[in-house]
Amino acid sequence: MNPEEEKIYNELISKYNFDEVQKSVIEIGLMQNLDVTCFSKPEYDWKQMNEFLYGLESGLDVSWYANSEFNSYQMEQIREGLEKNLDVSIYAKLEFDYKQMAQIRQGLEKGINVSIYAKHEFTYEQMKQILLGLEKKLDISIYANYKYDWQQMEQIRLGLEKELNVSLYTKPEFNFYQMNEIRKGLEKNIDVTVYSKPEYSHEQMLQIRYGLNSNVDVSIYAKLEFNHNQMYEICLGLENKLNVSIYAKPEFTWEQMSQIRLGLQNNLNVSLYTRPEFSWMQMKEIRFGLEAGLNVEPYLNPGIEWKEMKRIRLELESNE
Repeated sequence: MNPEEEKIYNELISKYNFDEVQKSVIEIGLMQNLDVTCFSKPEYDWKQMNEFLYGLESGLDVSWYANSEFNSYQMEQIREGLEKNLDVSIYAKLEFDYKQMAQIRQGLEKGINVSIYAKHEFTYEQMKQILLGLEKKLDISIYANYKYDWQQMEQIRLGLEKELNVSLYTKPEFNFYQMNEIRKGLEKNIDVTVYSKPEYSHEQMLQIRYGLNSNVDVSIYAKLEFNHNQMYEICLGLENKLNVSIYAKPEFTWEQMSQIRLGLQNNLNVSLYTRPEFSWMQMKEIRFGLEAGLNVEPYLNPGIEWKEMKRIRLELESNE
C-alpha cells in the first residue's frame, strides 16, 4: 500500500475491531483504489466484504446489497444480477433467501415474467417448477399455487409437457407419489379412473396400474380392503390364469396368498391348506410336502408349529 492507503487502512482498523481476514479484504480493496468505506464496518463478515469487493471491482452499484442483514449468498445473487443489468429490485429483498433469489435471477436472465412466482410464499423448489413450466410455455396457472408442494408441481408439469389430462390428478389431496402413478397410467392410455382415488396409496395404485397394463381383470383386487402386497399376489395369479378366487380374500395375508398361488401354479391340492389359521410358514411346509408327493396328513394341523411340521416332513421324505 502507498502511504495514503496505509493511512486510511490504519484509521479503519483502529476504529473497529476487525479480524485478520476482514483486514485482508480491506487491504486488497485499498490496493485496488476502491472505496472500501462502504463495507469496512464490523457488522459485515469477510464473506460479505468480499461481495462488496467483487461488486466495486466491476463498477456496480453495491448499495443494492449494502445491508448487513443480507448474507453473503444473497449479496452474491444481487451482484450477479447487477452484472447482467437485471432489474434486481424484484428480488433484492430480505424476504427472499438466496435460493429463491437465484430462481428469480435465472428467470430474469431468460426474459421470463417472474412476477408469477417472485413471491416469498413459494419455496425455491416451487419457483423452479414454475420457471421450468414458463420456459416451455405451459399453462402454469394449473399448478402455480401454494397448495401444491414442489414435487406435486413437478408431476403436474411433467403431465402438461406430454399434453396429458392432468385434471385427473391436480388435486392437493393426492401426494406426489400418487400423482406419479396416475401420470404414468395416462402416458400408457390406461383408464386411470379405476385407481385415481386419494384413498388408494401409491403402492396400491401401482399394482392396479400394472394390472391394467397387463390386461387382467383388476376389479377382483382393486379394493381398499387389499393392501398393495395382497394386490400383487392376486395380480400375479391373474397373469398366470390361476383361479385367484381361492385366495383373493382379505383374511389371507400376502404371504399366505403367495403360498396358495405357488401351489396353484404347481397344480397342487391347495384346499388342504387354504385356511387362514395356517401361518404362511406352515402353508409352505404343507406345500413342500405336496410337491414331494407326500401324505401330509400327519402334520396337517394348524396347532403344529411350522418347525415341527418341517421335522415331520423331512422324516417322511427320508422314509420314501
